[in-house]
Amino acid sequence: MKAPEERLGSFYLGAEYDLQSGARLEQPVHYDARDLTTHAVCVGMTGSGKTGLCIDLLEEAALDKVPVILVDPKGDMTNLLLQFPDLSPENFLPWIDQDEARRKGKSPEEFAAATASMWKNGLADWGIAPERIRQLKAAAEFTIYTPGSDAGIPVNILGSLAAPKLDFDAEGEAIRERITGTVSALCGLVGIDADPVKSRESILLSGIFEHFWRAGADLDLASLIGSIQNPPMRQIGVFDVNTFYPEKERFELAMSFNALLASPSFQSWLSGQALDIASMLYTADARPRVAIFSLAHLPENERMFFVTLLLENVLTWTRAQQGTASLRALLYFDEVFGYLPPVSQPPSKRPLMTMLKQARAFGVGCILVTQNPVDLDYKALTNTGTWFIGKLQAERDKARVLEGLKSAISEAGGSDAGFDFDTVISKLGNRVFLMHNVHEDRPVIFQTRWAMSFLSGPMTRPQIKTLMAGRKNGSPAEPATASPSPASPAIAETPVAASAAKAMLSGYSAVPPGLDPSIKQLFVPATIDPATALAKRSKGSPASAKLLYEPALIGCASVDFVDAKRGISQNRRVVLACTEIDVTGNPDWEKSQVLATTQDQLSDRPDSRAAGFATLPETLGNARKLSACSRSLSDFLYRRERLPLAIHPATGLFRSEGENERDFTIRLQQAAREQRDREVDALEKKYAVQLERIAEKIRKEERELAQDETEHQNRKTGELIGLGETMLGFFLGRKSTRGISSAINRRRMTANAKADVEESIETIDELKRQQEEIETELKERAAEIAARWEHPESVLTTEEIVPRRSDVVVQIVTTGWLPFWQVTLDAATGGGTLFVPAYETVDAS
Repeated sequence: MKAPEERLGSFYLGAEYDLQSGARLEQPVHYDARDLTTHAVCVGMTGSGKTGLCIDLLEEAALDKVPVILVDPKGDMTNLLLQFPDLSPENFLPWIDQDEARRKGKSPEEFAAATASMWKNGLADWGIAPERIRQLKAAAEFTIYTPGSDAGIPVNILGSLAAPKLDFDAEGEAIRERITGTVSALCGLVGIDADPVKSRESILLSGIFEHFWRAGADLDLASLIGSIQNPPMRQIGVFDVNTFYPEKERFELAMSFNALLASPSFQSWLSGQALDIASMLYTADARPRVAIFSLAHLPENERMFFVTLLLENVLTWTRAQQGTASLRALLYFDEVFGYLPPVSQPPSKRPLMTMLKQARAFGVGCILVTQNPVDLDYKALTNTGTWFIGKLQAERDKARVLEGLKSAISEAGGSDAGFDFDTVISKLGNRVFLMHNVHEDRPVIFQTRWAMSFLSGPMTRPQIKTLMAGRKNGSPAEPATASPSPASPAIAETPVAASAAKAMLSGYSAVPPGLDPSIKQLFVPATIDPATALAKRSKGSPASAKLLYEPALIGCASVDFVDAKRGISQNRRVVLACTEIDVTGNPDWEKSQVLATTQDQLSDRPDSRAAGFATLPETLGNARKLSACSRSLSDFLYRRERLPLAIHPATGLFRSEGENERDFTIRLQQAAREQRDREVDALEKKYAVQLERIAEKIRKEERELAQDETEHQNRKTGELIGLGETMLGFFLGRKSTRGISSAINRRRMTANAKADVEESIETIDELKRQQEEIETELKERAAEIAARWEHPESVLTTEEIVPRRSDVVVQIVTTGWLPFWQVTLDAATGGGTLFVPAYETVDAS
């Protein structure tokens, strides 16, 4: 089959299939990515090929740079990481079924070679070249997360107990729904079947969560256990806490969670990457990610616990996005059996149903996969706009599918008249699916294309560990060394060093100088310990250290940047330290340092470890000269301070201070995708008029051709009959010139009829040529649009917002003190004395 053209936003799923002949047709099947915002369901028995179809769909999503959250209870979808562009036997060897190789009497190497050949031929049959696999690997990052295990990237669930970044007053209902789901999941984890309305455990825990989350405070299991024993609220309803839930019984509930926290097997839940959806959908460099949550290793209660937490976090993230009609992200749930049942109410059901009802507005599509449609809630089936129906095992499955499908068609305002779904579904074979999309005019029967990922079957934990080796970037970092408090220096002084610290240093005084009461002295905090200061300079180890203060001119100011057109109103606060002051008392602000500290962190008292203060320049003790320095600081900031904006000219989107490059790139890519879709839609609408006009002309000419062919055939028949009559008259002795004249006329009319036929054929050919030219032009212009919007981040320009004179406000310019360490180096590292800063600057490495 010829490879179809690449079109962003269009998923290549396979080719149309003729059930009558059992043959694949040459018409490729493309699926509009935007249609997934109305969600999809894929049903089919084991062996129907639904895993292959869904992997095809997810591969296309990755190529279109759409991030995916993928719930994988069985372990099948981890095959998405088995992408081998070289298609060599060595690639396949570690992943083949060794038992199957033995059954076929082949060595592993021979079986791997046969598998590689089969995969290469299968891809070639569908027009897929190795280069497309390379594009797939480059388009997105594929990561396997294994909550409760370190086989893949472990997941730290404590972040799910943190307060959501939502305003409780504005989003109270959404936050309470998340509390209900989180509490239900936690109760299920310790074996408590808690009714959200009637259960004392659920009501108590919900009250604790609401108390902390309303205040914006995070929770963890330890603080939750403490709050169960000593609840932060005095009353629950009209009863006090001890009447509603006696202390002794609360202690038993606390012990249940404590046993869970103390369990060695549960420790793997407390390490790894935080359950943060934004960072799981995109990498640090803004590449989309296919985040596969493999759950096959978990018992049922832990699966339900994690799936509920994951869905609640996805729902919270979704609600925080801006509305869009384009596909922003996908939530894929493989084998959803048990998580969205028709009757019972497991903790996972509410967030999943909410996603199906609300996610469309935010551009988030849900894909649900199951073997038996009777296992899905009927309302969920009717909330899906696309149905992928494969081979079904039982008649009740087919009946449930037909019932839900007809209801979905009816709710979408469509009609199933003229299509026999019942008969078609009964005839479906392996890898052959019926696709009904409410956005299209007709259902499509198609055969799925060959997957670019090698389908090796469910993976074991050791296999996942092999795949993810070297990629444990989601594991927790080494704990950071606590910064020493001002009262506890990192370097313990020996008695000799301590006595030396008390001795007066040459050029230093023991106390700050006394100044005019109008001059406020400010002390920059010592935030860097001696060891860290030396490490920055790669200068060995300290034996002893003394904290000394050097004078500087400290200036604190704020600068406002306003751009009414772009809706920007930003304030920047700066603290500068200037030590370059000329003999006339003028500071050189160009050589000043921007301090990492804020004005509020400056102190009016020195550090208790201070060993001496350097001599103060005259300017810093003169109130009048300090006032002049305030004016020079204002002039300097007005000339220098600028707010840089990275701007995308076509969309007008910009990144300013406070937004990191990754978040801006994600936002820009989504806006580009939406603009691309709008432009392609407008282009197709424009060309549709021309194509319809030509199509109408073709239909008209084809009707005329049919008439001309009929006329031509009639003329030929009449000519033959006339010729026969003339010959018969000749043989009977009737000689007449009128017969000859009639024959000549009939011949002439036959020729004219033939000319009309040929003219109609030429006209149709010309119209079809015009039609092909317009379609080619449409494809080329659509490709140009897609190319123009594919990498919006590559065409950014930079502009700067300049503050107005009145936007620069100097709060204070006064005498200040900068802390330094006088460090005596350890003799083992060379000895000597160094003078290193104990404070941080903005541009410090």
